[in-house]
Amino acid sequence: MKCLFKNRFSLLFNFVGLYLALSFVVRLVLFFLSFKDIVSSFLDVFKAFGIGMLFDLTVAFSFMLLYNLYLLFFPKKWIGSFFDKIFTIIYFTIILFILFFSLMAEFPFWEEFGVRFNFIAVDYLIYTYEVVSNINESYPLPIIITTILILVTASFFLFYKVGVFRSTFLSKTPFLRRLTNSTPILFSTILLLSFLTNSMAEFSLNSVINEVGKNGVFSFFRAYRSSELDYDKFYKKLPEEKAYSVLKRNLLQENQIYKSSEYDDILRQTQSQSQSQVQAQGAEELRPNIILVVIESFSGEFISAFGNKDHITPNFDTLANNSIFFTNLYATGTRTVRGMEALTLSVPPTPGNSIVRRLNNGNLFSIGTILKQKNYHSYFIYGGDGYFDNMNNFFSGQGFDIVDRDRGNILSDNLKTHRYTILNNEVSFENAWGICDGDLYKQALKYADRSSSQGQRFFQFIMTTSNHRPYTFPEEKIDLPQGNRNAAVKYTDFTLGKFLEEAKTKPWYSNTIFVVLADHCASSAGKWEININKHHIPAIIFNLKNKPKKIDRLTSQIDLMPTLFGYLNWNYQSQFYGKDINQTKPNDERAFISNYRTLGLLKGNTFTQIDDKKRAIQFKVSKDRNSMSETNNLNPELINETISYYQTASARFKKGKMKQR
Repeated sequence: MKCLFKNRFSLLFNFVGLYLALSFVVRLVLFFLSFKDIVSSFLDVFKAFGIGMLFDLTVAFSFMLLYNLYLLFFPKKWIGSFFDKIFTIIYFTIILFILFFSLMAEFPFWEEFGVRFNFIAVDYLIYTYEVVSNINESYPLPIIITTILILVTASFFLFYKVGVFRSTFLSKTPFLRRLTNSTPILFSTILLLSFLTNSMAEFSLNSVINEVGKNGVFSFFRAYRSSELDYDKFYKKLPEEKAYSVLKRNLLQENQIYKSSEYDDILRQTQSQSQSQVQAQGAEELRPNIILVVIESFSGEFISAFGNKDHITPNFDTLANNSIFFTNLYATGTRTVRGMEALTLSVPPTPGNSIVRRLNNGNLFSIGTILKQKNYHSYFIYGGDGYFDNMNNFFSGQGFDIVDRDRGNILSDNLKTHRYTILNNEVSFENAWGICDGDLYKQALKYADRSSSQGQRFFQFIMTTSNHRPYTFPEEKIDLPQGNRNAAVKYTDFTLGKFLEEAKTKPWYSNTIFVVLADHCASSAGKWEININKHHIPAIIFNLKNKPKKIDRLTSQIDLMPTLFGYLNWNYQSQFYGKDINQTKPNDERAFISNYRTLGLLKGNTFTQIDDKKRAIQFKVSKDRNSMSETNNLNPELINETISYYQTASARFKKGKMKQR
């Protein structure tokens, strides 16, 4: 390495050169790590690397923005002074530390999510306790920090050996000459930041090549600036009345009638069965206790019924054979809060942040609304601190009592539900995300016993965490070592089995329904921006007095609770977008699948996606959901249907129409 520009700006330019070289290496490694998922021409690869260099240059110049101004305005007579040297060393120590940390962090993030830093990284930054603890438990943090410090020291040594510091501190460059060096850098920085967007890297339908072309730091700050996406501004729209007309035609089932003729009122009366069926079969509303177990990252790929050969879910496999088993059900998103949103609100995933994380999300029409009408005592039971992702405020706002691992955070003053803390003496094992699943299920049993002893029917929303990195759990529970996904899945399954064994000894068990499913899949990365097979999750309804049955009809995560209410013969008024799958005509089956920005509708073998560039793209999907091919023969009816769901859901939340009446 030779010293670039032997003058006052030599350190700045050499840093830029170092950053470009390291970023190229990272991009190359990520390219080869995901080579099997790349479906692009050599020209596309070349384009991705070319655009990537622009992103890298922008980030490098941005890192140097303050130092560039410092070099420009620092008085000539003080160049090389003690202050000049100390400021420069401190500044570059910080910048180099950030540089190496961000580049190293790209690899575990890519492994977990298959993308550069995005809104997930932004969200996690808010919750420093969980994130720092998770990093510390997942990786040898002291070794990582030591390695980064060694790399910083090595960089200083390299700069010293090639004479960079000598040029920087001995060049008594006049102001006008410094202005000549500084202005092009400053102008280039402002220009690049003004016109460069992540969308420039999204020229291909192959998500891997698009992500390879991005820069993690640039993507992080762009995501930070766009955590909220206004549907009206960024997505294709229909005239409002037409959007509602299409929506209402697709929402209505044979056992429903609309309560109002207003074009934007979707309130429907849901009848359990026809009166003749009630008389003939003696069917009436059932009101058992309901325990909803939502398992972290419990992908369909882990289940034997879906082809897994590792036999890591024996308890779930047994349950599936004795339950209502949904074999063709898809999660709406890629994060826990999306699963919570789908299950509680039964709405499609609107762009940007989940409704769980937004302001003004209390008192919405939700399953809590129905449960309250049916006289249920509802709990949200979580092994971590429910402050994370705003979960406590969301569930409290829907009328749930909170059971969590309190770390001193409080619920909003205007929320009137109770909060119960999981005490230290009730915890046998805990990691960054919360107590182990075994301890969590003991809390569920505790509060079920309490409700039962008070003669109160109950509903529990249990959110597990053990199947999450760092994949740690109590020793000697299973025969696999800690620290890997398969072991975490097996422990999760083991505790589920133990929970049901214990529940069977309780007096309330015979009158309790268990619903078990995943919040989302373990990974969504793949060839396409949305990989349908990476949203496939298992779900069961257990202990229902029906014969075991496999439901292989296409089902969305938002349909699960309306389907359960159907099995219970409930009559209720609904604003849900979800449907009872048993009351849905075969041609009306569909699933909502999205990520942060791209929204999709799977119907039959056609997947329609709309994105924040106001595009609508359609794919033909293989029967096994493992491959897709773009089609130019667009189906306008499916495009309008897709738009109608997402446009109205976004508008209804924005305008307060999701609120309880």
